[in-house]
Amino acid sequence: MPTAATYLNGPILVIGTGLLGASVGLGLSRAGLDVRLQDPSPSAQQIAQDVGAGTILKSGETLSPELVVCAAPPDVTAAAVAQALKDYPHAVVVDIASVKSSILNTLLADDSLTAEQLTRYVGTHPMSGREKSGPAAARGELFVANPWVITAHDTASERAIRTARSLVADLGGVPTYMDPLSHDHAVALVSHMPQITASLLASRLLNAESTQLALAGNGLRDTTRIAASDPRLWIQILAHNAPQIVGHLEGMREDIDRLISTLHHPEANGALLDLAELFGEGNAGHARIPGKHGAPPQSFAVVTVLVDDKPGQIARLLKDVGDANINLEDLRMDHASGRPVGMVEISVLPGKEAELEAVLQKLKWRVVK
Repeated sequence: MPTAATYLNGPILVIGTGLLGASVGLGLSRAGLDVRLQDPSPSAQQIAQDVGAGTILKSGETLSPELVVCAAPPDVTAAAVAQALKDYPHAVVVDIASVKSSILNTLLADDSLTAEQLTRYVGTHPMSGREKSGPAAARGELFVANPWVITAHDTASERAIRTARSLVADLGGVPTYMDPLSHDHAVALVSHMPQITASLLASRLLNAESTQLALAGNGLRDTTRIAASDPRLWIQILAHNAPQIVGHLEGMREDIDRLISTLHHPEANGALLDLAELFGEGNAGHARIPGKHGAPPQSFAVVTVLVDDKPGQIARLLKDVGDANINLEDLRMDHASGRPVGMVEISVLPGKEAELEAVLQKLKWRVVK
């Protein structure tokens, strides 16, 4: 039995021990649930067990799980779900792949599955991840406070939906309900397009001279961070969600063509207005991104502090902010190797910046105006 208050009882079988699967196992194991692990890669499942994500399911071992979580790559997810529905006739089976329509359509077209078996399946997608991959990168808190989409199909049972919701709750996610196609349209824009644009931008750096790259700051690092993601996984994601992605790419192509045309003749009448409109549209779009914990967008005030490049300085600064009883809404650091100082941008609620500046200056911090 679980040692903490949980909605699931267990045991839970996690099939696939990459970043997400191992993170699911790690979070549920820490809650005291009995988690078993299965992966075609012996080394992957061994690492997942070593980091505390659960116990490897032994060959021939009998198991009657309450829930099976299929954390396989998208191109084999449908097959893994179908096999789990057959192997575990009393279990609810969910998948956590980042595409939903193609998987559901494959399952519905599978003549080897009965209508009853399909009632025990629910598609889900945690909107969480890292640019790192594999079980060694797993984090039990990866899903906390992040949306987790539940895309139940028309014949999914109430028990199956309730069990999927329990999984989300036990891992600290925020359940969001969508139909599979609406989900795929949404993630094409907010997840897949950022990955594509980050990768395309980063590819422009391949032939850059080292003297050019030495000038790189946080702007380049921020916009290319996710370009370090696993290309093998993204090949599958893009292939499975291609129809939804293409429309967004065509829209971006129109904007790029418009920008190129304007920059060919920046002195022409209306050229500067056109540039202003393009960047204004970007400002307006950025302002629509939800704020902290999914709340409505909110503009924060920023206090910038110079910090010496010495051990313990960031910790001391954060302690001083906390001692001032001012909530830190966001934090950003700009530091390059070889510099004696770095800049820390502290975001606070509007109206709190003057109070924070006064406190930090009194404590001899160098506040940049």
